[in-house]
Amino acid sequence: MSAKTTVKLNYLRIAPRKVRFITELIKGLPVNEAEAQLLMHRRRPSQPILKLLRSAVAAAKNAKLSVDSLQIESIRVDQGPMLKRSLPRARGMATPLQKKMSHVTLTLAENHALGKGRFTILPKEKKIKKEAASKKKARPAAEKETPAVETKKKESFFKRTFRRKAI
Repeated sequence: MSAKTTVKLNYLRIAPRKVRFITELIKGLPVNEAEAQLLMHRRRPSQPILKLLRSAVAAAKNAKLSVDSLQIESIRVDQGPMLKRSLPRARGMATPLQKKMSHVTLTLAENHALGKGRFTILPKEKKIKKEAASKKKARPAAEKETPAVETKKKESFFKRTFRRKAI
């Protein structure tokens, strides 16, 4: 019997029809290929689905399953509750609006027939603060009181060319 991991995402504020478009792309794929697909897709549902997939992989690691052999067995998108709103129209009328929600259920299963994945997903690089910004913040109060002599910076070509006042 193959081990499975199931995770759920409830009350996603995106219509199920839009979420299903993304989930159909990754159904049946190995985990790292599905993650690569979601990273490269520009549609709005791809970010929450990617987060759900990563959560499922973390749950599988906790259950001591091999991450390299995980595959998306099933992914189901159901409609959640609807927020019913109205839009004002001409002659005092109102048009109903339905703001739909989705419930997504993702099941991962081990498939030992899978080989090594085609992609390697690297973690995001952390941004490094500029040294100048950190020096300004770390400056003691005594230095701030003394007036600093400002050096005149060299103006760029466009600033010199398109100045408001003529020289």
